[in-house]
Amino acid sequence: MNNNINKNNNKNSNNKKNNDDQNKNKWKFNLIYVGIVLVILLIFNNVRESMYTEKIRYDEFLALLNSNKIEEVKISSDRLVITPKEGSEYGNKTLYTAYIGDEKLVDRLDAADVKYSGPDANNSFILEILLAYAVPLLIFFFLGRIMFGRMGKKMGGGGVMSFGKNTAKLYAESETGITFKDVAGQEEAKESLREIVDFLHDPKRYTDIGAKLPKGALLVGPPGTGKTLLAKAVAGEAHVPFFSLSGSDFVEMFVGMGAARVRDLFKQAEEKSPCIVFIDEIDAIGKSRDNAISSNDEREQTLNQLLSEMDGFDATKAVVILGATNRPEVLDKALLRPGRFDRRVIVDRPDLKGREDILKVHSKGVKMDNSVDLGAIARATPGAVGADLANMINEAALRAVREGRKMVVQEDLEESVEVILAGKEKKDRIMSPKEKRTVAFHEVGHALVAALLKNTDPVHKITIVPRTMGSLGYTMQLPEEDKYLVSKEEMLDQITVMFGGRAAEEVEFNSISTGASNDIERATQAARNMVTIYGMSEEFDMMALESVSNRYLDGRPVRNCSDETSAKIDEVTLNIIKGCHKKAIDLLEENRVLLNEISERLLEKETLLGEEFMSMVREYHKRGSLELAFDESTSEANKEE
Repeated sequence: MNNNINKNNNKNSNNKKNNDDQNKNKWKFNLIYVGIVLVILLIFNNVRESMYTEKIRYDEFLALLNSNKIEEVKISSDRLVITPKEGSEYGNKTLYTAYIGDEKLVDRLDAADVKYSGPDANNSFILEILLAYAVPLLIFFFLGRIMFGRMGKKMGGGGVMSFGKNTAKLYAESETGITFKDVAGQEEAKESLREIVDFLHDPKRYTDIGAKLPKGALLVGPPGTGKTLLAKAVAGEAHVPFFSLSGSDFVEMFVGMGAARVRDLFKQAEEKSPCIVFIDEIDAIGKSRDNAISSNDEREQTLNQLLSEMDGFDATKAVVILGATNRPEVLDKALLRPGRFDRRVIVDRPDLKGREDILKVHSKGVKMDNSVDLGAIARATPGAVGADLANMINEAALRAVREGRKMVVQEDLEESVEVILAGKEKKDRIMSPKEKRTVAFHEVGHALVAALLKNTDPVHKITIVPRTMGSLGYTMQLPEEDKYLVSKEEMLDQITVMFGGRAAEEVEFNSISTGASNDIERATQAARNMVTIYGMSEEFDMMALESVSNRYLDGRPVRNCSDETSAKIDEVTLNIIKGCHKKAIDLLEENRVLLNEISERLLEKETLLGEEFMSMVREYHKRGSLELAFDESTSEANKEE
């Protein structure tokens, strides 16, 4: 009991100290703000005075008086304030000059028929000061407080007084509303994080045996795979407060502000423990400090503060740091060492079963027809991540509403897959008969080469309906199962299929068009990867000539060889391309009749499904084998005769 009282007293004293520090900072910022506004007002009044008033000598005043160019004069103890007549060289400016005690001044003013008066009442000077300085000062102050206060609320902070305070959004124990049931397709990642949840639930089980809570876990994976969702699910499962913010929230134009926010964040986290702190896109502040040329003092100070806070973190406080990034290769090595981020949890693209589970999760709130087959959609979307699949379900629901249905059917889901992959149908794009025929033979060339080769995926659909993403038609191939290894023969056949469209144009029209640009780009990259990354060429054997950077983003290769070797790589790549191109032409030359039959059918229907396409291929080869058997039997009969 006494220990609890002491803890509460310490907590109250800490809170009082924090409040005192905040009040001191508030007064400091108020004084700075008032000083800035005063300087602005002084500058403004000086500029205004130079624009509307001008000082002249006394002899110049007498000259103006003698020239009858003065409208009115106000006489005070130390100066004369002169209002010149319209059309004078001074324009609309008010003039003033020092009063030297001229006893004949009044007589001169009377002689020139100029109005004159004495000084204003005593309170005029005070009123002038109030109007010129005090009132604008108050207006600026209140406007500034309102403006910065609103900005602070939008950013999650406390306005102009909270530059050094963290902007993390704090969720209460039940506010995330997400558990592991809402995350599908990432069973390995969930298994890695369940132990952290169990530790936060019952830390005594682990501390009794001497185990310590992992200080941090880094979620790594491609965009859209559910890293943020997993972090929220951990907080939802553990029923603890959840601080959520982005790495860019620490980056400020003022040096030291990011580090101050890190300190404030960890201070609040200790007060709320047990809790979870989630930093999304942690690479914004965690980039490696090795490259001194592109260093940034503010970011480095923020990173150093984060490193020191995590290193000095008390493991008994039950505060877990979760970070998420899709660029782990750029993170500082000091951030990744054990004791800071103890675990790296890979959140990769889901496999076939994972995609089906994700589709089931996102379709819970959507009215689906009983005939819907989510497994078929999962097979049609290899490489898709959770965000893609959620978008497909939503697109299907929107299409069902547009079509006037109250439930989503299989057709809606299949169309949504095509919308995500190739865009919407472009109904206003009307191709000429010649272009339409070229596109038809191009797409059938892809499909026919794929059907005639062994190591290719089955053709699912051929269409010559233009899409908004720029394609005039496309051939969709769907794998029968997920593949994690690709053989050399499979890669060569894939490249051959890519050249099938151009080969069909050459075989049928004896000319080429620009329609194969994307095929050429993908085929060239695949052939180059065979040579430089996968070691599938005899010339270079198993030498690594390129390495992949940004694995979870674009996967762009980086060259690791000399210019002479690079020129040799181009030669070997070109030989692969020429071989595959020739193979595609030979296949289509041998089956030219079939190429024409399927192309004419596609021109007539605009879309062919895989079953109809394959039935035409089988029927043609069956017919060919019968003709061959008939020819053989006829020749045998002739021999006997």
